[in-house]
Amino acid sequence: MVIGDRIEAPPPPPWIGSSPSTEGIPRTHIITSPKEQEVHSVDEEILGFRRGRMAHGIPSQGKVTITVDEYSSNPTQAFTHYNINQSRFQPPHVHMVDPIPYDTPKPAGHTRFVCISDTHSRTDGIQMPYGDILLHTGDFTELGLPSEVKKFNDWLGNLPYEYKIVIAGNHELTFDKEFMADLVKQDYYRFPSVSKLKPEDFDNVQSLLTNSIYLQDSEVTVKGFRIYGAPWTPWFNGWGFNLPRGQSLLDKWNLIPEGIDILMTHGPPLGFRDWVPKELQRVGCVELLNTVQRRVRPKLHVFGGIHEGYGIMTDGYTTYINASTCTVSFQPTNPPIIFDLPTPQGS
Repeated sequence: MVIGDRIEAPPPPPWIGSSPSTEGIPRTHIITSPKEQEVHSVDEEILGFRRGRMAHGIPSQGKVTITVDEYSSNPTQAFTHYNINQSRFQPPHVHMVDPIPYDTPKPAGHTRFVCISDTHSRTDGIQMPYGDILLHTGDFTELGLPSEVKKFNDWLGNLPYEYKIVIAGNHELTFDKEFMADLVKQDYYRFPSVSKLKPEDFDNVQSLLTNSIYLQDSEVTVKGFRIYGAPWTPWFNGWGFNLPRGQSLLDKWNLIPEGIDILMTHGPPLGFRDWVPKELQRVGCVELLNTVQRRVRPKLHVFGGIHEGYGIMTDGYTTYINASTCTVSFQPTNPPIIFDLPTPQGS
């Protein structure tokens, strides 16, 4: 595929590319294989900050390697540690962003993205705004049943966007081949509704998405934007595309190429729209955060998964959008979020 021009980006926040001071520390196109992509080699190591300084310095230029964070298994503790020792989640760089009103004219030379997620087969009442490219970051069904996928595909077919890009979420059980193989061995004990399916019903379930571009650990370039999608989330009650925190998830994030303009994942990175009030916990992925902020550095990171986290934040470089349409009670009342980006030259 042709790689478009890159988006010019503002300078990075102060914690990216240098150590902080130690003073005062208190269309139909299914893309599912990464083999077509060049996964850039890396030659510099980077670990998280330790006691207010980095274990390995980030070079001013060059590539970096993300390693498993020492707080990987406890995101709430990780958030507290990095907030105290780095001010990593504090203003002025990190702050909430107000959504763009739908009646705001699109600036000249820009592309308008419409972001949604976690619609859970409840699309009938959603009022979709004007835009150029639709991004849906997973959980478009309840269980990934072919009937649900077909209904979702029909809905996509009636939308006017030039491109519709979709990834799976943990509820798209049939899209996760390894999960389904294990489920068959376990006689579908957790998901009896899926037991009615025959293997041939879901062997190529992605092909039912004829009205969108489906991404799974892969990228596509549209209108000059490099867009990458991945469905993986930290393990939660044994749903689809669940992996243990740490190396297993990091191996998936390491597939994301550098130079991506827009990253689509199903779940959030640590510290950005990942708070679960009922549990008083952060649930975002530490390795995903480090991958986004220290290596990939996309202009836009869109996700869902955590219904309570709907909204927009920025770290001064990347804009983070939790586009969950359904609330924690599975009511589809959160409106789609629109976002404008300068269209790369020559597109």
